[in-house]
Amino acid sequence: MLELIDTYWLYFLVGQYPDGPLGGLSLTVLLSGAALLLAMPLGLLLGIARVSSHRLLSWPVAAVVQLVRGVPLLLVVFWVYFFLPAVTGVKTGQATTMLLVLVLFDSIYLAEIVAAGIRALPKGQLESARSLGLSYPQALRLVVLPQTLRNGLPSIVSQLVSTIKATSLGYIIGLSEVSFIATQVNTLVFTQAVEVYLILALSYFILCFGLSRLAFLLERRLQRRAVQAS
Repeated sequence: MLELIDTYWLYFLVGQYPDGPLGGLSLTVLLSGAALLLAMPLGLLLGIARVSSHRLLSWPVAAVVQLVRGVPLLLVVFWVYFFLPAVTGVKTGQATTMLLVLVLFDSIYLAEIVAAGIRALPKGQLESARSLGLSYPQALRLVVLPQTLRNGLPSIVSQLVSTIKATSLGYIIGLSEVSFIATQVNTLVFTQAVEVYLILALSYFILCFGLSRLAFLLERRLQRRAVQAS
């Protein structure tokens, strides 16, 4: 296995770059990070709309949430990559397709996390903020959302971990993320499939476990600050 890593580590890391598009583990990390960054503001807006008392806002969002949660991610990848260009006439590349799909799914699941966090807060939080003269957006931004995001940090990290693993579905449309690169390496060495896919599994584990530990440390730091502030 060490010989495989020594020979193909750069290919695992960046794919064919700079002689081709960026791929491998770098593409996996960039794609999942970009998806969460783009999905976060959208998820916040959808989450706020989900708990809104105005049905014209909450009902359409609830319908979209239920629709997306009820459809497999794999099917949406096919729709965006094959069906959308047929309707719009605009061809989307593999990376763009996966980014669109991941942003859609992440924003929906983040919306549910935000909505659950807002519902879990005592109603007096918002009412107290409004009684101090804050407008509804100010009360959300300064009082409700900071607590919601702090309490929902473990769920947000779980969503990012799921996103990292979901990038492997790009394999089916030829996206050269790390799973695709591992398969390419396997065709080159052929007799070392166990070692190749063990390296792939270790790569995902290191990414996801490292992220979970980072989130744990961040959560403890936020808790200490909250205790000190109180």
